[in-house]
Amino acid sequence: MPGNHMPGALKRIVKEQVLARGAWIEAASDLKLVRGFIRSTTALSCNTKLIRVGPAGDGGYIVPNDFDGITACISPGVSTECGFDLEIAKRGIDVYMADASVEGPPVVNPRFHFTPKFFDTHNDDETTTIDDFCKDIGPSGPGGDLILQMDIEGAEYRVIPNISTALLKRFRIMAVEFHDMQQLFSKFSFGTVRAAFKRLRMFHEIVHIHPNNRCGMVSLGDIEIPRVMEFTFYRKDRALFGMGPASPHDEDRDNDPDFPPLPLPNIWR
Repeated sequence: MPGNHMPGALKRIVKEQVLARGAWIEAASDLKLVRGFIRSTTALSCNTKLIRVGPAGDGGYIVPNDFDGITACISPGVSTECGFDLEIAKRGIDVYMADASVEGPPVVNPRFHFTPKFFDTHNDDETTTIDDFCKDIGPSGPGGDLILQMDIEGAEYRVIPNISTALLKRFRIMAVEFHDMQQLFSKFSFGTVRAAFKRLRMFHEIVHIHPNNRCGMVSLGDIEIPRVMEFTFYRKDRALFGMGPASPHDEDRDNDPDFPPLPLPNIWR
């Protein structure tokens, strides 16, 4: 095989056989690009204290203790856990939930407002855009700050690049669970992941990262990528940021105690 490349016909046969077994082969990313992305995505320290909001396990997030003046919390992806939302509601902040897979939140609270729709890139009977969902929530100008807590099972890669600049600036704090982060190893998916992070970092810095221990990790060479990771973003005008040990945090907890712990790999620190 000249140049050590698999002939086209053989490559096609191998791909078809792998696909028949429920898998897919893609071209790999340039690992230099992957390392560069990770280096640019590590968490920064800030002069606002970070606290845990929500349960000790899945559904709890490390976020800045900066809630005064927050108009509302936007919380797509309800499922059966709403400990984060309950704590936000106890702080006197209304929570606007969206999820078409459930009939409503698992508990009733007067500050919960539920819409049975998924977030996506268009509006129909089952989906809504994040901008349309938020357009009537609180004032859009000064004093209209929001919190975003998003866990939408991979749809974040479609939703985030379509957030308008005006709405993005309203989010003081964003806690987002990113799924299938191992896609960074795929040449064709790398740009999709990078674009979502680039969009969120226009006006925000990452202040905390936590891997979901239920989902494991993928390694290639010296690069380790947890499949699912929680990222906390904090608007740049709210704090002073610097280099430092921002993650892990003393209040980090495993998402699922029945699975082995999954510390944040050193390459992400």
